[in-house]
Amino acid sequence: MTQLFVNARFLTQDVTGVQRHAVEVSKRLKTLRPETRFLTPKGVKHPGLSEQLGAVVVGRLTGHAWEQLELPALTRGGPLLSLCNTGPLAHPRQVLTLHDAATFAVPEAYSRAFRGWYRVLFTGLGRSAKGILTDSEFSRRDLVRRAGIPERKLSVVYLGREHALEAQSDPGILAKHALYERPFLLAVGSSSPHKNFATLVRALETLGETPFGVVIAGGNNPRVHAATGDLPESVKHVGYVSDGELRALYEHAAGFVHPAYYEGFGIPPLEAMTLGCPVLVSHAASLPEVCGDAALYFDPFSEDDIAGKIQQFMGDKTLQTRLRALGSAQAERFSWDTTAREVLRFTEHALSLR
Repeated sequence: MTQLFVNARFLTQDVTGVQRHAVEVSKRLKTLRPETRFLTPKGVKHPGLSEQLGAVVVGRLTGHAWEQLELPALTRGGPLLSLCNTGPLAHPRQVLTLHDAATFAVPEAYSRAFRGWYRVLFTGLGRSAKGILTDSEFSRRDLVRRAGIPERKLSVVYLGREHALEAQSDPGILAKHALYERPFLLAVGSSSPHKNFATLVRALETLGETPFGVVIAGGNNPRVHAATGDLPESVKHVGYVSDGELRALYEHAAGFVHPAYYEGFGIPPLEAMTLGCPVLVSHAASLPEVCGDAALYFDPFSEDDIAGKIQQFMGDKTLQTRLRALGSAQAERFSWDTTAREVLRFTEHALSLR
């Protein structure tokens, strides 16, 4: 059987949605195709996972330089799978995942250097890759329209949810941030503009004094995201949290609110539904694909609509219970096991592997 290489540069990165996909798919590929070889540059941040995958640290460079200059030679031109939006432009036999076209659609969310490089990268990879995976029908259409990716190369494979159930809940974060004092809505994501937290805060301000608050969890990489300003003190931003802390937040929140106006898939709403947290989400981008009829939708550009839907949700226990049940059923449609099998099937076909 032909050996498949996996670009495991994600082992050197913090885990956000992009890396989550790579981690969960890679763990299952190790079982589905045991001879798969995972290659990573030095600087591994997840040694336990690296050992589980049998990853090999190779090369002298790091980051994009390793990926572009060393990885093609290190794989000896063999079949390569890259799962995190990037891959070597010069590799002749590659399948990769492009999660969305955000650098084209919302350029204000990224630094000039980052978006410039990614635009070059996406355009080049669209020409050179043998096949390209993406997370939703929305992203597929957007990659064709905005990035010029050939439609014939694209295939949609939805993401999964099992990771949300694996971490042990860590309720210490609730006491740390005094979150037992009153009900709260939870929001999760970076402070990138298209996550739309500023509009959410303004919407809450139109409600005046409320018996509930909003907690925002998530980090921000200043080298990637352009400056977005500080959130008002009335909203608690608890920063980057562990998987166990995040699970506790989902489990104790009255609801989950996701105001993003651009989203390639939307792992946080799926995590919330998986953990029994009813969701209120924007009706934009890929979110209706992920949430189906299990969410209360709002217009992400209307502060009045966001405020009205929040007020409706927080004042209606029957609605909360119904959305919780619908969310649980909707979440069961998504599985990392299915994702990994479909990624492998597509990769084997695109690269003519046996």
